[in-house]
Amino acid sequence: MNNYYNNLNPEIKKYFEILSPIFPEWLFEYIDTPEMDRIGKISMSCGTDYSKFFDVKYFYSNLDHSVAVALIIWNFTHDKNQTLAGLFHDIATPAFKHCIDFMNGDSLTQESTEERTLEILRNSNKIMKLLKRDGIEFEEVCDYKIYPIADNDTPKLSSDRFEYNFSSGLTYFRVWELDEIKEIYNNVTISNNEDNIPELVFKDKHICEKYIHTISKLWAEWISDKDKIVMQFIADTCKYMKLRGYLTIDDLYTLSEQKIIEKIINSEDSYLSEHFKKFMNTDKVYYSDKQIQDKYCININAKKRYIVPLVITQNGNIRINKVSESANSEINEFLNISNNNWTYFDFDFNPYLVDKQKVLKK
Repeated sequence: MNNYYNNLNPEIKKYFEILSPIFPEWLFEYIDTPEMDRIGKISMSCGTDYSKFFDVKYFYSNLDHSVAVALIIWNFTHDKNQTLAGLFHDIATPAFKHCIDFMNGDSLTQESTEERTLEILRNSNKIMKLLKRDGIEFEEVCDYKIYPIADNDTPKLSSDRFEYNFSSGLTYFRVWELDEIKEIYNNVTISNNEDNIPELVFKDKHICEKYIHTISKLWAEWISDKDKIVMQFIADTCKYMKLRGYLTIDDLYTLSEQKIIEKIINSEDSYLSEHFKKFMNTDKVYYSDKQIQDKYCININAKKRYIVPLVITQNGNIRINKVSESANSEINEFLNISNNNWTYFDFDFNPYLVDKQKVLKK
């Protein structure tokens, strides 16, 4: 075992043991690289850890997520190439994760930060040496989207989608315990979908219904007004720092979230530091049917993350919404959520403010 594994939260260790009862020790050398260590300092909760609105149970890093995805892939395929592609899939994640997509104006698809993956992998001497030693071609591990068990289009079930619903249901918004995850996970196998492509599928309709009933609670939280305003505020804080020269885009890919927060809190720019302290200490969000002036007020849409798994039936593999009224109802209820409110904090913050007389245009 290596330092990463030995220092894991005990519950995460037990969770990993569910995903792969035997940990593939060959994976440790790939985990123990500077590029993977960096994402160990990035939270999967997209900055919500730093807000009083959310009771995040414990820090679950992007590295934890990436390892868990790799374990799921390994458990079902025992294919090193697919497993490594899963391990590396978030290697280009910036600090505060999808908040930076919000900063880039990409709250709907949340894919604007994926472009550095190839560059980071190619520039990693250690990873490239390990691949060469193991006889693995770079092209076989640099894009997990080529493996449908690792990644596929929403709302299909992939290892990535499977994992972040599991872990978010443990840490971000507690919706289940490990024994429930084990029951669900052990009911899944690989079979071909309607396009004759391999996919993770459920063996039992009732277990799948239970799964949908539980994770649909998470889906609504991810597009809630409080989630969006927290992510947008962090995004606008980073934007303000970038405009003022306090932070570069490259810093988001080299500094930890804690280091950036320290820069904010200790900044001589009182406008920045004082407003971020207000953000960290506020526990109230307000709503309006119109934009409120002189308040930090937003109205944005966010990506809807959801899953419609396949179930093995006597008539073949069928999507759960086609064979379960309850699952279909819960999926549609989520898809029909419309958050048209303006949401605001009881203070103002303008990311384009550079001094009291001048405001930058977008």
